[in-house]
Amino acid sequence: MKELATGGVPVTVTCRVLKLARAPYYRWLERPVTDAAVEQAYRANALFDAHREDPEFGYRFLADEARAVGAGMADRTAWRICRDNRWWSVFGKKRGRAKKAGPPVHDDLVRRDFTATGPNRCWLTDITEHATGEGKLYLCAVKDVFSKRIVGYSIGDRMKSRLAVAALDNAVARRGHVAGCILHSDRGSQFRSRKFVRALDLHRMAGWIGRVGAAGDNAAMESFFSLLQKNVLDRRSWATRQELRIAIVTWIERTYHRRRRQASLGRLTPVEYESVMTTQALEAA
Repeated sequence: MKELATGGVPVTVTCRVLKLARAPYYRWLERPVTDAAVEQAYRANALFDAHREDPEFGYRFLADEARAVGAGMADRTAWRICRDNRWWSVFGKKRGRAKKAGPPVHDDLVRRDFTATGPNRCWLTDITEHATGEGKLYLCAVKDVFSKRIVGYSIGDRMKSRLAVAALDNAVARRGHVAGCILHSDRGSQFRSRKFVRALDLHRMAGWIGRVGAAGDNAAMESFFSLLQKNVLDRRSWATRQELRIAIVTWIERTYHRRRRQASLGRLTPVEYESVMTTQALEAA
């Protein structure tokens, strides 16, 4: 219509032929792009930048990243923009059958209550494995249920008790005062070995084991391994153990600890949550 008007065709004639009102056209001439459209473009740009940097993030995490750089929006708005532009996480949701829990072995101090009122009160540990061109690589990780932070880990080419002991020693060296902390694990032989039990006694910690065949007893630890599986292990083929080792450490320290916000932590990362809660505790004291 604007081109026709420039060519000498009256706007009135064009609107009559196209059956359009003249008022919207003149409003558009005064402000071709609305404020809402500009704001939507800024939001979309912030979401796209976050998606390009971390394509594994879903829309909620993308919204967190966008809000962090000043592009405020609700999660629903972020979902709509991501849907319209097809910016989905590279991972699809897979649903499987829940396993029937086995009979209880003994009392469990954790009882699937994966919460704590402070750091170094309750830890979880488990071992995962993944194949490389040189053979399998094993990771034993220790997670603090207070902040969901991985406080210690050990990576090796054999799934022996020393792998679990090394992860525990690494966690204790990082955290310091751990006396009285409960360490929950499954019934793997590594966690029932004499070396591991002695390490727990040395650090004055209490070890507690879940039930046979009940993955839910250590579900909070399994959720971390599920994220690791999708974000690192299954992303590509790994030629060497060293290559995979570097990728695991980088993802834990850079992405999981410092970039991945969690709803249960008030949309904070594990590092941010510990920093905030520690500051509040010191101020209250």
